[in-house]
Order: sequence, then structure tokens, then C-alpha cells
Amino acid sequence: MSTAGGRDLRLDLFRGLALWLIFLDHIPSNVVSWITIRNYGFSDATEIFVFISGYTAAFVYGATMQERGFLVASARILRRAWQVYVAHVFLFTIYMAEIAYVAASFENPLYAEEMGVFEFLRQPDVTLVQALLLKFKPANMDVLPLYIVLLAFFPPYVWLTLRAPTVALFVTVAIYALAWEFGINLPAYPSGHWVFNPFAWQLLFCFGAWCALGGIDRIGGFIRSPWVVALAIAYLAVSFAVVLTWYVPPWTRFVPKAVAEWMYPIDKTNLDVLRVAHFFALAALAVRFVPRDWPALKSRWARPAVVCGQHSLEIFCLGVFLAFAAHFAMAELSDGIAMQIIVSVAGVMVMIGAAAVMSWYKLIEGRHAGSRATSSTGPAGSSS
Repeated sequence: MSTAGGRDLRLDLFRGLALWLIFLDHIPSNVVSWITIRNYGFSDATEIFVFISGYTAAFVYGATMQERGFLVASARILRRAWQVYVAHVFLFTIYMAEIAYVAASFENPLYAEEMGVFEFLRQPDVTLVQALLLKFKPANMDVLPLYIVLLAFFPPYVWLTLRAPTVALFVTVAIYALAWEFGINLPAYPSGHWVFNPFAWQLLFCFGAWCALGGIDRIGGFIRSPWVVALAIAYLAVSFAVVLTWYVPPWTRFVPKAVAEWMYPIDKTNLDVLRVAHFFALAALAVRFVPRDWPALKSRWARPAVVCGQHSLEIFCLGVFLAFAAHFAMAELSDGIAMQIIVSVAGVMVMIGAAAVMSWYKLIEGRHAGSRATSSTGPAGSSS
């Protein structure tokens, strides 16, 4: 994201870290995934990714809407939705080919079952149409369809936020509440509903947009207040204690029965309120303790995550491929801890390398365009 004071590297940093965590979480039975935040609280990296996506989209297209009007901004938002849709179709095609080839070559149908593509192999014609309609989604491919749908309905929300931010915030909360109250979701194929209910997950996406379009200035002082920070720390501590009982069954007796009945299940599909609160607690601490001008954001240590965050769509798609490749290596070669660490570290390094190459291409293309502009306008300027 760019602002008058330059690009806010915090967004790139946290989005890059979220991409790494999503990749690690997508590898089954991976000991390295114990470092991801889902093991220490109610939310995970998906909340971070969705919120930042809404924030950056609103900042970019909100400025366009203010400068060039609703029609032009809507056209650009829908063009971006189309680009993500094309990326999703491309990812789906290659992903299906990768899984089908491995399953056939190694005569192991469990790959198709584990990755949720058995229906595609059984009825490829019907399933392909359903995939194009975003109803059929293999394992690990649920985030992009969510993003596509949210972008498709984003223009009116940006328009409303620019004119009546309080009303816009009320609308997104109301949609979330209605989705919970009436069980509203989109159908999936061959059965069930979307893993990420867009009527629920729009809350984080739209709240990110609301923050980008002036909301963060309205609540900045509130978020940084000592009592909010203390409350956030307390909530994170309680959620961590509860999560510990999931891995240490004898400790479940410390959670009162009435509390457990009220709390469980903590629904990810419909973005449970406890997950939202956990993300808000993390965000409050990030705003409080990671200032925009933090020198470490420009250090060489933060650079790998930052550069991945700046190419989030491409790196996310790459991460899906790498997660299955890691799963294959662990299933066919070794599932020991050493292999789990190797494929995890190698996957993150590949993601960093790909992002670095894309940044390099962007840099040289920018220089090339600048040199062409200079050569075409320089003589004219000197002659006048």
C-alpha cells in the first residue's frame, strides 16, 4: 500500500508472513506447522490475509473512485476480480494435472481422495463446469474464490464507505449477523457449502476496507489505549490456554462445562465471533507495537516476507503447488521430522526466490519504461 508518506511495509510484511503460514498449514502432518498461529489461538493466517486484502483493495480503488468516479473504479475492481478468476482457473487446471499425474504414476488413489478431487476424476466434464462456477474447489483452493466474490460486490461498499462510513460498517456487521442467524451460505459441489462463507468472511474484508478509507484514523487512539492493549493481551492469553486443552486432554476439566457448550464448535466456515475477536486482539497489538516507521521493516531480515507480500496472488498460487509437492515427498520418500523440516524450509525458500525474481522483473521493466519516456520526451523539451 502506498500513502503520502510512502509504502506501508507493515501490510506487506504481515501478508507475506501469512502466506508462509498458510503454506505450512496446508502440508498435512507437518511438525513445522506448530509454529503457525492457529496452534496458539482461535484464528489463523487466513484472517490476516483477508483483512489486509480488503485494506489494500480499498486504498487503491478508493482513491480511484474519488478521483475518477464510481464507474471507472468499478471497472478496475471488476477487472481485478477477473484477473484473480483467471489465476484461479489456471491454478485449478495445473493442480488437477499435478494430482492426477501423481495418483496415476504411483498408483495411489488416496491422493485424489485426500486433496478432494475424486469427484473430478470420476466426472471430469460435470466437475469442470462446477469448478468454473466456483462451486467445486479442491483442498487448499478455497481462498481465491472467496476473494473473487468479495471483489465482485466491492464497488458499492467502497462507494458507501466514502460517503457514510458508519452506515457502511453497520451494513457489513448486519450481513455477518444475518448469515449466522439464518445459515446463509453458497452451495458447493458435489454437496455442502463453501468452506469460507463469503457472507461471513466479508466482515473482515470490508472492515479492512473501512480502516483503509479513514476508519483507522477514527479508532487509532482507541486501539492504542492502554486498557485496550491490556484487554487484547488478556484475551490472547485466555485463548491460548483454551487451545492448550485441545492438545492436552486432561486439561479440559479446567474449562467449565457451560463455557465449553457455549464456545464449541469454533466455526471457521462462518468466521466465529471468537476468531474475529482473536484477530482483532492480534491487530491491536500489531498497531501498538509495530509502528509504521519501524526501522526493522526495511531490514534484510524482513525483506523476504515483505517481497512475498508484495506479490501475494502469485505466491499464494505457488504455495498451493508447493504444499502438494511437500505432501507427495513426505508420502513417497519419508514422513520423518527431518523431511518435514526440509520440505517446509525449501517451500518457503522457493516462495521467497520467486517473489524476488518477480520484483527484479518489475524493477527492470520500470527502468525500461522510464528510459523510453526520457528518450521520447527529452529532445522535445530541449528544443522548446
